[in-house]
Amino acid sequence: MNETLIVIKTRKSVRKYKKEQLTREEVEKIVNAGMEAPSGHNSQPVYYTVIQNRELLDRIDEITKAEMAKSDVDWIQKFGSHPRYHVLHSAPTVIFVSTRDECYSPVEDASAAVENMLLAATAMGIGSVWIGLINHFLKLPESREMLKVPDGYTARYAVCFGYEDPEKMATKPARRRDVVNWIE
Repeated sequence: MNETLIVIKTRKSVRKYKKEQLTREEVEKIVNAGMEAPSGHNSQPVYYTVIQNRELLDRIDEITKAEMAKSDVDWIQKFGSHPRYHVLHSAPTVIFVSTRDECYSPVEDASAAVENMLLAATAMGIGSVWIGLINHFLKLPESREMLKVPDGYTARYAVCFGYEDPEKMATKPARRRDVVNWIE
C-alpha cells in the first residue's frame, strides 16, 4: 500500500504523552507540513503559534476548564469541573492555528493546515490530537494576548503533539463504511 495511504489509515488521536519535549527540528517539520496545505485563492492565511512552555499551557488549561464549567451542555460542564482532566492532555507541544481575518475561507484553510500537521506527525512517529474544546478559551479576549496572535488574525484551533505514552497507547476507533453513495 502507498505510504501516504498508510499514514492516513493509521493516524489516530493520542491523548497520553510522555513528558519528553519534541525537538525544534521535529516541530518545524510539522509546521512546514501545515504551510504546504491548500488555501482558498492561494491566500496562505494561516499563522502558527508554537507553545512548549508548561506553565503557559497549564494556565490555558485552567482558564479553558473554568469556562467549560459554566457551560449549559452537561458533558462539557462535567469535563470542565473534573480535577484530573487536562484540556490539552498535558502535551509537551501545542500548536495554535490562526487565520487572517480578511481571507476567503478561513475555517477550511485552517482545517487543511491542521490535517497536514496531524498526518506529518503520524509519519514521524509523533502522537497528536486536534482540540475542539479549546474554543472556550479562544473566545476570550485575553486569549489573543496570551497567544500573541497578530492583529488581523483570529485563533481557530489547537493541536497537541508529543511522543505517545507506551503504557497508555490509544486505539483507533473503527470507521463507518456505510457513508458513501455512488451516483454513476
